[in-house]
Amino acid sequence: MMNDEEDLETLGEQLYSRIYPKHKESAGKLTGMLLELPGPVLRQMLQDEVMFSSAVEKALRALQSQEPSKITCKDVDEDEVSASSDSLGEQLFELVDVYSTGQSQKITGMLLEQHKDAVLNLLSDPKLLEEQVNLAVKTLKDQSMEETDISNSSDADDTERLGEKLYSLVEAMDPLNANDITGMLLEMEAPALQQLLSDNTMLKIAVQKAQAALPT
Repeated sequence: MMNDEEDLETLGEQLYSRIYPKHKESAGKLTGMLLELPGPVLRQMLQDEVMFSSAVEKALRALQSQEPSKITCKDVDEDEVSASSDSLGEQLFELVDVYSTGQSQKITGMLLEQHKDAVLNLLSDPKLLEEQVNLAVKTLKDQSMEETDISNSSDADDTERLGEKLYSLVEAMDPLNANDITGMLLEMEAPALQQLLSDNTMLKIAVQKAQAALPT
């Protein structure tokens, strides 16, 4: 099993070979910036083209807007307002998604219920994050077993009820596009919708993404 330095070197070579064709002049700097991110995130990036492109774009923006000597990992991972709960939610979601595809939104919402300092610790400590994610997965499995019988009730009634609640919350954020945004969000599965209803931060993020997808 390779040690951390060898592992980092291998990841660096893979990142550089992916970045170089499109960003020849800044490939070295961009690779160095991305290598500041946690190992699990880097490995996921190399397998996920969308995640990889997004990270490279963030690093590129940071590189273009600041002096290269002043660029740090935070410029890549927290290039928007790091103190903002919206920003924390987005960053945490990206990291959680590495560990648990399919339940990432629920788990992110659960972790965001902690104090902001604790959430920041999760962003900087992959081992701690993995422990918290595993614990959340176990909790969700237990809840799922308890709710199996209840979930067999009418799906149509559930969707209508969720839609009404969701619309009232979305309308408060964007009255003009509330109908369109609610319709887009209702395409999500019921458990994810329930998470949005109970977590205002995740709802804001979802609404912002829906707004960006609306035709101009």
